[in-house]
Amino acid sequence: MPIFDYMNPVTIATLKAFEALQNVPDEQLQWLIDHSENRLIPDGELFTSPGGPMAGPHFIIDGQMRAFFTQNGSKRELSTFGTGEITGYLPYSRGTVSKVYIKALGDVQVLSYPTDKIRLMIETQFELTQALVHEMSDRVRNFTTMQQQNEKMMALGKLSAGLAHELNNPASAIVRDSVSLREHLKMQPEAFKQVMTVQMDAAQVDGLQAELFKILSEKERPVLSLKEKSKREDELTDWLDEHGVEDNYEIAENFVDFNFDLDNLERFSAYVPDAYLGPVFNWISDLLVTERMVEDIQESARRIAELVSSVKTFTHMDRGMDKQYADIHVGIRNTLTMLGYKLKKGNVTLVEEFDNTLPPVKAMIGELNQVWTNLIDNALDAMEPNGKGTLTIKTHKDGEFVQVCIMDDGPGIPADIVTQIFDPFFTTKEMGKGTGMGLEVVQRIVKQHNGSIKVKSVPQRTEFEVCFPIDG
Repeated sequence: MPIFDYMNPVTIATLKAFEALQNVPDEQLQWLIDHSENRLIPDGELFTSPGGPMAGPHFIIDGQMRAFFTQNGSKRELSTFGTGEITGYLPYSRGTVSKVYIKALGDVQVLSYPTDKIRLMIETQFELTQALVHEMSDRVRNFTTMQQQNEKMMALGKLSAGLAHELNNPASAIVRDSVSLREHLKMQPEAFKQVMTVQMDAAQVDGLQAELFKILSEKERPVLSLKEKSKREDELTDWLDEHGVEDNYEIAENFVDFNFDLDNLERFSAYVPDAYLGPVFNWISDLLVTERMVEDIQESARRIAELVSSVKTFTHMDRGMDKQYADIHVGIRNTLTMLGYKLKKGNVTLVEEFDNTLPPVKAMIGELNQVWTNLIDNALDAMEPNGKGTLTIKTHKDGEFVQVCIMDDGPGIPADIVTQIFDPFFTTKEMGKGTGMGLEVVQRIVKQHNGSIKVKSVPQRTEFEVCFPIDG
């Protein structure tokens, strides 16, 4: 009897249960089903092995798998994943060889798309490809979190230059892939002409394209407060509504993220006939969503590269690294962006009390980002048992020093261990969640900056205060 008789049929509804595929059109999900193989992996069978080709993407319909690798003859588990998750090769990934073992835990039903037909998916199924590239971005975030544990193990002398090289390879690959994706999306003349030249002359198309790419080329966008952002969204929504543009609120949200204002809309409308404002603005909005996805991939890759840089610094592979002047808030905000998924998962409210009059500080920015990552991550872990919490971050100038305070309203640090938290290898986290090197590394970095770190803790309020000279 064929193995398919033992499995449930895969339908559009089945794939809609995947969080990553919820917004993919039904016809594209059916296309995926039609072009994929529905198969059963028996209990205990190795799905992939190190050195083998990275196939897929694979969509786990039912069951569970475990990923692990061997080190000095010992098995070390990386993660367990199952129903509703995606593994294997993803569009635009440069990784073609598996690095780990993946084994079935019980019988596992998997829908596998043939890797050699990835180009067909990219060329014909835009939203499906977009969803899988976004999944790759999430995978990079999770990978970054895992590698933070490896960074702590450097203190044990078990991290070598070879590991730094291995980490740098995926970082470089994702940066190259994200750049290639952006260029690919910009260089689609047929798609562009179909939307923009319905009843527009060449001068109008050129003008609109110039305005759009001028906005996309802006590297520095002002950070708006929640009130400023809401006000601008309302202004753009009203303008779009007055001009008969559907989905105006969603478009306004996307436009504000890219610093659009009313002047931009007026300049765009000067090139577009009134009858086509709706299709044109909806097309631009979709393009911006894709652009934001690409930026997310690049940000994740940058964080992996920063981790490599921290490894080199800690192991003295890069002696003489100079400090540089930079806005302290940029690193903090980048860290918050990378940990954004954890804030949402923990139902955490973020309160930013930043002194925007602070001058640039002279520091090793990559190292300070590691400080913010450890302190914020610890605060989120502390609030996790409550199922909610408030994370407060304050910055202010104190004479010739800058102070950064990170506070949480978790249960607090017991008085009998608060003096030990900066000791190497001390941790209260369960096995697999901490090595006890996080705060030791934080303290080392702060001391490298001629600064200090203090902790005050009572129930419902734990505060870490980092202080260091503005001029290094």
